[in-house]
Amino acid sequence: MIEIGYTTMTEQRSPKDLIRDFVAAEEAGFDFSVTSDHFHPWLEEQGHSPNAWAVLGAAAQATETLPLMTYVTCPIMRYHPAVVAQQAATLALLSDGRFRLGLGAGENLNEHVVGAGWPSVEVRHEMFVEAIEIIKLLFNGGYASYRGEYFDLDGAKLFDLPDTPPEIGIAASGRPSTRIAAQLGDFLIATEPKAELIRMFGEEGGEGKYAVGQIPVCWGESVEECKRVAREQFRWAATGWKVQAELPNPVNFDAATTYVREDDIAEMISCGPDPQGIVEAVRPFAEAGFTHVALVQVGQNQKEFCNFYEKELKDALKEL
Repeated sequence: MIEIGYTTMTEQRSPKDLIRDFVAAEEAGFDFSVTSDHFHPWLEEQGHSPNAWAVLGAAAQATETLPLMTYVTCPIMRYHPAVVAQQAATLALLSDGRFRLGLGAGENLNEHVVGAGWPSVEVRHEMFVEAIEIIKLLFNGGYASYRGEYFDLDGAKLFDLPDTPPEIGIAASGRPSTRIAAQLGDFLIATEPKAELIRMFGEEGGEGKYAVGQIPVCWGESVEECKRVAREQFRWAATGWKVQAELPNPVNFDAATTYVREDDIAEMISCGPDPQGIVEAVRPFAEAGFTHVALVQVGQNQKEFCNFYEKELKDALKEL
């Protein structure tokens, strides 16, 4: 049976609200949680973007059993990979081993803020490989040094390291990134229910490893209100991954989605109170071979959504 997770989307909630959301998700019985790691929101209307690692540290203390995960952290620009390794090791200890490290090659939206420019996708992948190698090297323990084309590490050691390092998940959208995920990761991360990603993952060496997907929904009593909220908060998703990785600021996403209609978003996102709509949205992930799917509740009704999951949606999803 597929595991169902809950997404704390930092772009749409304040830090304290996010901690309350973690607690609500644990009480509702979600199998795991994932947390976005942004510097900027996608749109000004979302209105938030606290530091994900600070939020996760607080969540590790506010919850007891809910697995935690970054979805995803980019270790090639805002953060040096050594810093990511230290953060992940610390969080693994704070959560008593409930943390998994999700990594990806990032978006211009968040990474350009350090003023280093935005490399081509080929260069980003090369940087990404070096970053993962450094993180894994530090997870092995002891002093370590590394000399790469993009990153150096000079006599670094993690003094607070769990006995079992966090599993590393790698976000992938095509053959090159799927190869990186299979060869350097413990599991695959993807946002589209494409069976070919699972197939390529296996072909590149990921056979037997699991895959985590994610899907937005907008649950609420009124279909029309859900469509309004989904368009206001999530119209950025209509641009597609190649655009999402390249635009630098929320104002650019606003301009790119001016003509996206509520009905356009409703074709992408299940809107309204019907649990079966969410079941049918998750089904393609299960059929493609994903073992885990995290739901993103779009908007502010997070506690209400968790109650809905506990009372109705959890049982409805069991058919998958």
